[in-house]
Amino acid sequence: MRYAYYPGCSLHSTGSEFDNSLRAIAPRLGVELDEVKGWICCGSTPAHSVSELLALALPVANLGLVEQMEADEVMVPCASCFRRLKSGHLETTTRPEVAARVNRVVDEPYRGTVKVSHPLEIFSDRDMLAKIAEKATADLSHLRVVCYYGCLLTRPPKVMQFDRHEYPMSMDAVLRSAGIATLDWDFKTMCCGAAFSLTETDIVYKLTAEILDEAESVGANAIAVACPLCHANLDTRQSEIEQRQDKEYGLPVFYFTQLMGLAMGMPGAYLGLGKHLVDAEELIETATQAPAA
Repeated sequence: MRYAYYPGCSLHSTGSEFDNSLRAIAPRLGVELDEVKGWICCGSTPAHSVSELLALALPVANLGLVEQMEADEVMVPCASCFRRLKSGHLETTTRPEVAARVNRVVDEPYRGTVKVSHPLEIFSDRDMLAKIAEKATADLSHLRVVCYYGCLLTRPPKVMQFDRHEYPMSMDAVLRSAGIATLDWDFKTMCCGAAFSLTETDIVYKLTAEILDEAESVGANAIAVACPLCHANLDTRQSEIEQRQDKEYGLPVFYFTQLMGLAMGMPGAYLGLGKHLVDAEELIETATQAPAA
């Protein structure tokens, strides 16, 4: 299976371990990733507050690049990028007047032929789940993980058309197939504060603390995420929240792809675990040999 691959800005910077771990597991599952040549920023969450046209033109320009590759499907791991590319596709394929405005400002008109997919959509396919189970050789039965999807991945449902928007299960299905126990909880899609981390830090402290409290209350010893912003808030802000609340969580925060790689016997260092601020060494026994190329 071959997909055009749009990493987005975060996966080439702050969320590089998401990119590294995804690229590591993909060949094990027979997935080939062809990075979109010349991709640009999708606008993420800020662009739409500046200009509706800009917020659509940026993702649509990237979809046009996918068409130039003669690819019909693009894999988009970052939740924010996923939402922007899905929005750009929907708006330009259902509203001719919007498509006309957008196509006037992009280099090449977008023909609307690209399917925008998240890795969880692809990995939660029945056949792929069976392949994940086959490749999972490490015993991670000691993990009790809560899957945190965040507020962007499934909403708004009319745009995203992905999983159950209030109580998604695709990440749970993928990790369970890898032999990792995932727990039911009520905060799967609660907001962590996202980009408010830099401008309204107190809001992020409050929302993130509520997520950590709920994870702890259901007995989790780790959190799995699919969003670089979610990872940043839950991982980098955790020690500050512990100091403010005079308590200790010690909850490692993994990208779901890192957990998949660990289940396949890949070393934690190979998957970028050393970049995390909340230490996972006591929780994860790392394989001693690097995976085959």
